[in-house]
Amino acid sequence: MQVILKEKIRNLGDLGETVNVKPGYARNFLLPNGKALRATTENVAVFEKQRAELEKAAAEKLTEAQTRAAKFADFSVTIASKAGEGGKLFGSIGTRDIADAVTAKGIALAKHEVRMPQGVIRQIGEYELQVQLHTDVSTTIKVIVEADTETPMTE
Repeated sequence: MQVILKEKIRNLGDLGETVNVKPGYARNFLLPNGKALRATTENVAVFEKQRAELEKAAAEKLTEAQTRAAKFADFSVTIASKAGEGGKLFGSIGTRDIADAVTAKGIALAKHEVRMPQGVIRQIGEYELQVQLHTDVSTTIKVIVEADTETPMTE
């Protein structure tokens, strides 16, 4: 199925490109989320009328992401978690935990923006993680996972 992209989509194409995608991807993701239009002659005309404002909106999103990325320069966050012998965590630290900790420190971050290619964190230590703020803007943050220092309650 041919669609016209209304915004840049990673690994697919740029704004205004006509690309071939599988019908299910178009019907279930691209079209309902307003990321693309079917490539019909009527929709091509509609898209060309909207092109200037779509490019302006894309440029605004890019500059907003670049200013957010500047806030993450030399940024680190410490997360305390219960750990056993040898630094192994009871449970794990995932994207939601990291996003919540960063947001608590004053910079808004959504869990889908945190990239963890090695999977969740299961050991105490320092980790450099990628934060994808826009398809063209990414930065790194330092996450320090340490053992929870709270003493257990005794009876």
